[in-house]
Amino acid sequence: MEEGKKRLAVLVGCNYPNTPNELHGCINDVRTMREVLIHRFGFEPVDVEVLTDEPGSRAMPTGSNIRRALESMADRAEAGDVLFFHYSGHGTRVPAVKGHRHGSKREEAIVPCDFNLITDVDFRQLVNQLPPGASFTIVSDSCHSGGLIDKEKEQIGPSSTPRDTTSTPFTKTIPFESVLAHLASLTGLPSPDIEDHLSNLFGTTERSLKYTSPDERSHNPVGPDDGILLSGCQADETSADVNPEEEWGLGKACGAFSNAIQEVLKEHPGRISNRELVMRARARLSAQRFAQHPCLYCSDENADAAFLWQPEMARVVGMDQSDGLEFIERK
Repeated sequence: MEEGKKRLAVLVGCNYPNTPNELHGCINDVRTMREVLIHRFGFEPVDVEVLTDEPGSRAMPTGSNIRRALESMADRAEAGDVLFFHYSGHGTRVPAVKGHRHGSKREEAIVPCDFNLITDVDFRQLVNQLPPGASFTIVSDSCHSGGLIDKEKEQIGPSSTPRDTTSTPFTKTIPFESVLAHLASLTGLPSPDIEDHLSNLFGTTERSLKYTSPDERSHNPVGPDDGILLSGCQADETSADVNPEEEWGLGKACGAFSNAIQEVLKEHPGRISNRELVMRARARLSAQRFAQHPCLYCSDENADAAFLWQPEMARVVGMDQSDGLEFIERK
C-alpha cells in the first residue's frame, strides 16, 4: 500500500451514564486516542470525529450517528488513505439465524448508546466499499470483539494462540437476552426476534444490514482486503473496564485494552506492526492478570504492516512544559 494521503478517524466512547450498564473509562479511552492520532500519526484535528455520551455532547453515539460518521469517512476515502475507527463501549453476541433466540451460533456486535446494534456484517460492508489501496483499521475495546469484521482472516486469535485463566474486573458485555429485554421494553412487542424490535424502533434503513435479506446485501470478501481489526478480546471473551479506585495500577478509569495499546505505543515511538502491537498488548494484559486475549484479523500483508501506516518520520511529541501536553496521557 502506498503512504496515506488523507488520515481520517471516527472515535466512539460509550459510558452509558446513569443506566444499569454504566461504564467508566470509555470516554477517557477515545480522548487519549485522539491525542495519539494527532501528535504521533499525523491526523489533522478536523479529520478526527469524536462521538461520546457525556452530558452536553455535540453528537451522541447512537447507532445512526455512528453509521453516518463511518459511511461519511468511507465515502471520502481514496487510494492510499488511512481510515481509523476506535470504539470503546459494550459489545454483545446476537443469534446468527433469525428466530434462534437461544441458538449456539452467535455473531458479534457493538452496542451504541441507544442499543441500535452495529454488527460484524456492517463492518464487512464498510470494508468492501473502500477503494483499492485505502485501509480501514478498527480498534474495538469491547466484549466479544474478535471477528467484528465478518470473514476477515485471523492472524492472532483463538485458533492460533494458547489461552490461560486469570481474573478480570468489570467487563464491557451486555448479554443478548438483556439487549432483547431492553428493546422489548421500549417497543412493547412480544416478539422473540430482535429484528422486529430494531425495525420498530429504528426503521429498516437505520438497522444493521444483518437484518436485511441476503439479496439486499453483499458482504462476502472478494479476496485479501485492507480491513484491519485489533480486538480487545476473543469472540467468546469479555474486555475489562477499569475504575480508578480498583487495584489494577492503571490510574484513572480506562479500558484495559485501550490503555495497553496506548502504553505500548508510548514505549515504542518508531514504527510498530499490527502484529507486534497486538502481541505486546497481550503480554501487557497477561502480566496485569487480565482474562482477555486481544486478537488481530487482517490480510497477511497487513499483519506485518505498520500500525496506521505510520510514516518513517512521524512527529512524536514528548512532554511539553509550555502547554502541559504529554505524548500519551497515562491512565
